[in-house]
Amino acid sequence: MTLKDSLTELLAPAVENAGFFLEEVIPTNPGNHRIITCVVDGQKPLNLDEVTVVSRLISELLDETELIDGAFTLEVTSPGVDRPITKRRHWEKNLTRIITSTFDDGSTLTARLTELRESDATFVENIKGRMKTHIVVLEDIKRAHAEVEFNRKDEE
Repeated sequence: MTLKDSLTELLAPAVENAGFFLEEVIPTNPGNHRIITCVVDGQKPLNLDEVTVVSRLISELLDETELIDGAFTLEVTSPGVDRPITKRRHWEKNLTRIITSTFDDGSTLTARLTELRESDATFVENIKGRMKTHIVVLEDIKRAHAEVEFNRKDEE
């Protein structure tokens, strides 16, 4: 088992018990020092206090185990705005956002995700002020990510 797999197996249950999701563990060795980067997310964007809580939790777990030999730096971060949408919870979190989806044939759709169902979703595309509705099977989407929206007026 790789270090990445061992760390994920150790940390994911504890992070989830704290109410968050461990999206990824990235161990690196730049120079002669080890860095462990943990990408953590929640149902809503994480605030600094929540990142601090998760950092302490992860740090304590790593200190209690002997998975990592020697000194290391722990970095806990939340996913960036350009994170790919790969899991059901990512789709749920991005409901009402503008999503760019790429399909197997290379075509793309940039539209607002307005409804999410078991196997498909409704997107509304703004074409020169006219709204066009698309119902898309989620399995048909090869890649997707949320677009950054400035001056967005919503409840967040």
